[in-house]
Amino acid sequence: MDSSAMPKAYSSHHSWYLSMLSSVSESSKAAAVSTSPSKHLYTYTHSVNGFSAVLTLSELEALKNSSGFISFTRDLPLKVHTTHTSHFLGLSSVSGAWTAPNDGEDVIIGVVDTGIWPESESFSDEGMTRVPTRWKGRCESGTKFNSSLCNKKLIGARYFNKGLLANNKKLSIPMNSPRDISGHGTHTASIAAGNYAKGASYFGYASGTSRGMAPRARIAAYKVVWKDGIYTSDVLAAIDQAIQDGVDILSLSLGLSVDDNFLENDPIAVASFAAMEKGIVVAASAGNDGPFYWTLINGAPWMLTVAAGTIDREFDGILTLGNGVQITFESLYPGNYSANQMPMVYVDECLNVEELKQLRNKIVVCKDHQSMSNQIEYAESAQVTAVVFISNYSSLPELYTRSSFPAAFIGLHDGQTVIDYIKQNSSPSGRFQFQKTSIGKKPAPRVDSYSSRGPFLSCPNVLKPDILAPGSLVLASWSPISEVTYVQSHPLFSNFNLLSGTSMATPHVAGVAALIKKAHPDWSPAAIRSAIMTTTNSLDNNLSPIKDVSNYDDIPASPLDIGAGHINPTKALDPGLVYDATAEDYIKLLCAMNYTARQIHIITKTSYSCSATTRQSLDLNYPSFIAFLNDDQYSTSNGKMVQEFQRTVTNVGSGGMAYTAKLTGMEGLKVTVEPPKLIFKQKYEKKSYKLILELEGPKLLKDVVFGSLSWMDDGGQYMVRSPIVATSIRPQD
Repeated sequence: MDSSAMPKAYSSHHSWYLSMLSSVSESSKAAAVSTSPSKHLYTYTHSVNGFSAVLTLSELEALKNSSGFISFTRDLPLKVHTTHTSHFLGLSSVSGAWTAPNDGEDVIIGVVDTGIWPESESFSDEGMTRVPTRWKGRCESGTKFNSSLCNKKLIGARYFNKGLLANNKKLSIPMNSPRDISGHGTHTASIAAGNYAKGASYFGYASGTSRGMAPRARIAAYKVVWKDGIYTSDVLAAIDQAIQDGVDILSLSLGLSVDDNFLENDPIAVASFAAMEKGIVVAASAGNDGPFYWTLINGAPWMLTVAAGTIDREFDGILTLGNGVQITFESLYPGNYSANQMPMVYVDECLNVEELKQLRNKIVVCKDHQSMSNQIEYAESAQVTAVVFISNYSSLPELYTRSSFPAAFIGLHDGQTVIDYIKQNSSPSGRFQFQKTSIGKKPAPRVDSYSSRGPFLSCPNVLKPDILAPGSLVLASWSPISEVTYVQSHPLFSNFNLLSGTSMATPHVAGVAALIKKAHPDWSPAAIRSAIMTTTNSLDNNLSPIKDVSNYDDIPASPLDIGAGHINPTKALDPGLVYDATAEDYIKLLCAMNYTARQIHIITKTSYSCSATTRQSLDLNYPSFIAFLNDDQYSTSNGKMVQEFQRTVTNVGSGGMAYTAKLTGMEGLKVTVEPPKLIFKQKYEKKSYKLILELEGPKLLKDVVFGSLSWMDDGGQYMVRSPIVATSIRPQD
């Protein structure tokens, strides 16, 4: 709604909306079109100006004719994007980002998810100071959740399900409160800002002390994800409330599909614009639909979009053959298992349940012939004691390694070793060991295959994702009433769980944003995003380029996979230079994207008309670069394609600094920077430069060519790095 159109007779927008709904409902009844009454759900005042309601089609048509109406969006379902990571990221209490005062204290992180399990040790308020007086939120009581469960760590807990109930009229909510019965929200909240929790592990795997990225930050939980679904009206209400409550950071591990091509159709993008204007950093998951291009979501240019990568930790089991040969395999089998030697037998494909039942007291060896899932099902059905599955899969799904019975999944090379041993011995035997955790595995980090790739369909001219963070098999707190796995069809429960997804990567970035916010409270969301992006690690263990681990390619991952690189919290606290942007800059980008005044009003809540005098530019002041160089696009008479970028950097280091540009080569492109040197006389001084890409041939040699621009100070303290991408791919590619 256009809030300025509210008649003076109304005391609030809420009363205006209720009157309007009553009016359209009465008019519908009078016309005998419908007897279904209008039903108000939420009034939104901070994320958008408007409301959500249950309407018949005729009531909606009547509402469109009301004064102040701008647009409507149907309520749509969304999906969730689903200990050691702090050490892996270089965080410690001795040096780095956790040294005082940069532990995130008093920064408030709002987690929009499945709720919270307040009794978890991760949400203890031990060592926490008083709740900031600026906090306006509260804890809501409900089913098995009392407001007294909140403390100086967990300072807010709310729940939203009016949209869910409106879309499912006969639905009964089993836990109508902020309490988390799923575990996902507890997991993400503890990753972002969990307090120190000793003795954490997943059935012996990953044992140690669990802690969040910002262990002294505050947590406010907003429950919008329910067993029966998630709806945008509820998510919008949660973000609206979080803005009003006074959060500093928002962590969103959920989103819409990539079907909608316009930002104003995405309520999360619209709400996050309002949050950005209030100085709130919005970190959101890129999605789990990789490894193909154009699968990324939550890519609005004012958001911080997070991809997921691996860490240097591996969970293993060991198969020891009777001749002493040991074969290590990935495993998360949680059950107790005897380490005694057992007979082994090779039956090739395990597709005969009756035959398998006769082999229950042996280690059965099966070979995959394009029927792995069937063989697992049959072996489980036959209740075989232990199984070795031989497969040519280079990367097994976590579903397999988290088997409900003792199983080893090994490759063809190790598999042939096992087969040869069995055939060459009259009484072959073996034994299993589980619950092995290995640290220091290389290469790591690597972008994981499930992580969604850019470009972002709704705004391809801004390179997305922004950043890569740990997302694979992350240990964090869990709801103890939500089963984490099964052993022989029996559910197992735990206070901690290992999960993978961009859902897990996002709260890592939200926590790091809290550390930066604590150190630099006056920085804008764009400056904080820039600090995170320009200080990344772009190499695996500083040895080799990050590799894609999918089965499709084994080439160095591009910024369309990993963004600027892998997050480095310690360096992000002191980036040297930042690329800043204001709400006005984003509006100019929307103008250049040919957005109408109505579309811009939906996103920004303000009347703004793009005019010929407005500096419209697709070239946002962003810490990354992407150029679409297609055969049908040429900007010079000699047939060469030239793309020019304009950027402005702000010196956030000390005065008297000089930076020199360093470029990495891009195959088939000439890359130049003007000027090649930036000299700053004082802190917060701004300098501008141009980056120019020139296609030297008739077309790009590859679909995606990438390099980087780094500004390096003369003293060697800073390297402010930005990724560069030139591509010819189109959405249909």
